[in-house]
Amino acid sequence: MKKLFVATKNKGKLKEIAEILKPIEVLSAFDVINENVDVEESGATFEENAKLKGETLSKFVEGYIIADDSGLEVDALNGAPGVFSARFAGENATDEENNRLLLDKLKGVPLEKRGAKFVCVIALCKDGETVATFRGECEGRIAFEMRGSNGFGYDPLFLLSDGRTMAELEAEEKNEISHRRKALEQLKFYLNNEF
Repeated sequence: MKKLFVATKNKGKLKEIAEILKPIEVLSAFDVINENVDVEESGATFEENAKLKGETLSKFVEGYIIADDSGLEVDALNGAPGVFSARFAGENATDEENNRLLLDKLKGVPLEKRGAKFVCVIALCKDGETVATFRGECEGRIAFEMRGSNGFGYDPLFLLSDGRTMAELEAEEKNEISHRRKALEQLKFYLNNEF
């Protein structure tokens, strides 16, 4: 495989994916899709949302495309916020509002019961069909307060085994252990073996 489209407009994400999937050329699907395609993420799981995006957008590009969905699952909240991670505190919620709500919901929960994981599912699609999916996870706990200024989303609350939050890591360190990285490594292994 020489090139792969990605269902994202996020330049940072595109750069990270290109770095991991070298020497495959990675392009944003939105650089070639002329229509204004908006995919509603109405799935109940990360898999369903990734497939929805990938299958829809794959009808507009020549070749293969990957789409991902990711978020946070907290044990004490039965896996919430899950697919609602970005809109946990409401449709246009800020990271700050989502983090505050998470802290509120975990009030009184001791550290050993604050287990959580970041999950990323990538769907590889072509011609409106899903070819394969890949799932990466990063385990941790939810801290009692926000710490660190790097990263985004729930990073300031996501506590790693070394005592630092994800937001206290440098970008390179985070990319080494991230859920997206793990899913991309599986995708890369698959592509190397299939193509």
